[in-house]
Formats: sequence, structure tokens, C-alpha cells
Amino acid sequence: MKPLIQLQKVVKIYRVGNIKTWALRGVDLSVYPRDFIAIMGPSGSGKTTLLNMIGLLDRPTSGKILIKGVDVSKLSSKKLAFIRNKVIGFVFQQFNLINRLTVLENIELPLVARGIPRSKRIVKAKEALIKAGGELSWLKKKPNQLSGGQQQRVAIARAIVSDPEVLLADEPTGNLDRKSSKTVMEAFISLNRMGQTIIIVTHDPEIASCTNKILVIRDGVIVAEEKPDKNECIIYKV
Repeated sequence: MKPLIQLQKVVKIYRVGNIKTWALRGVDLSVYPRDFIAIMGPSGSGKTTLLNMIGLLDRPTSGKILIKGVDVSKLSSKKLAFIRNKVIGFVFQQFNLINRLTVLENIELPLVARGIPRSKRIVKAKEALIKAGGELSWLKKKPNQLSGGQQQRVAIARAIVSDPEVLLADEPTGNLDRKSSKTVMEAFISLNRMGQTIIIVTHDPEIASCTNKILVIRDGVIVAEEKPDKNECIIYKV
């Protein structure tokens, strides 16, 4: 099986004046279809920088990023954005929903930019919300009428409505209580079982244990790959 995304000796250095900060130090990583990966590490270890590299939100200082075997590291920003929007969906700690829009309108936003007809957008938005563990009764509500866990499931629906090949989530349960975190992780597990490739950055071992592989990063280097103990997953502990 060929990887969807590969990082080869990826280095990321941030410069402020004469000061250099090494965020990543020669990271190698392969992401395969149906992977469900957690990235863990202490604050400042490079977790979010690594996720940004995988998600093509930032460029490496050196090294290569390959999408389906094609090196995209030096593509123009326009071409990079096209590939990113086609291949990758994002879920963030802050839900980033627009409160003046309904849930339906929030979910269908990525499809509006693609010029997809309204009737088809509605069908796909409903399908995405169900896949994300949501309820169709939410569609006419505004996001601020929903709980935090419900809003995050709407954000997941928006992220998957365009059928991305890889779903990236940066601390997706960071703003949620345990009960809401459980429902969100159930949604991710269900999506992965349907074939969705997922990578989650988290500091919570009970969240990481719900995935199929844990990568531990310290000082910009992946130092360990661990097999999760599913009995430690939050869905069994709430």
C-alpha cells in the first residue's frame, strides 16, 4: 500500500532576527489510507508544527513533503492551496463556526466555494452531519444554540463534507468536558471505521488511546511509536 502523505527529513526552523528556533529536526513520517494516528508530546515539542506540515499549512525549511508520491514542497502557494483543499480536512480546538449562519450553512461552506449546486450541497451536508455523529434537527439552529460537543461535531461535518482523504484535528477535545470529549471521539472512531484517514494532536492519553497508533514527539523529533491500549480510551471511562 502506498502512503497518502510522506515527510522526508523535514526540518522547520523559525527565525526572529539572529535567533533560530528548531521546531522540527529531520522528521520522517508516512501516513497510509485508513490510518488513525495520535501525535503526542510536551508543550513546545513540535506537535502543531508537524501537523501544519502534514496539512500543507506551512513549508519546510528543508526536506520533502509528498502527496501520493508527488513532491509538493516547492509548489506555488496557489497550487499548494488547491491540493490542500482537495486532500485535507481540518478540525481545530476552537470550533471556528460562524454564529450568524445556520448549522446547515456552516457545513456547506466548503462546497459553496467549489460552485456545487444548492440542492447537492444540502444532501452532502446532511450526510456529513450524520457521519459526524450529529442530528438533522440541528440544521436550522445557530451554532451558539448547541453545546460544545455538538458544535465540534458540526465542525467535523464541515471538515468532511468535501470528502477529504485525510482529516487533521488539532486538540479537538481541548475545550470540551469529558462527556462531550467522549461523543467527539466516538465520531472520529466511526469515521475511521468507514475508511477515513485521521491524525489527531492531543495531550490527553485517554484521547490518544482511542487511535490505532501513537507517535511521541520531543524537541522536534519523533522519538517513539506506540501501540495504544484501547482499554484506556476515554469512551470506556466516562
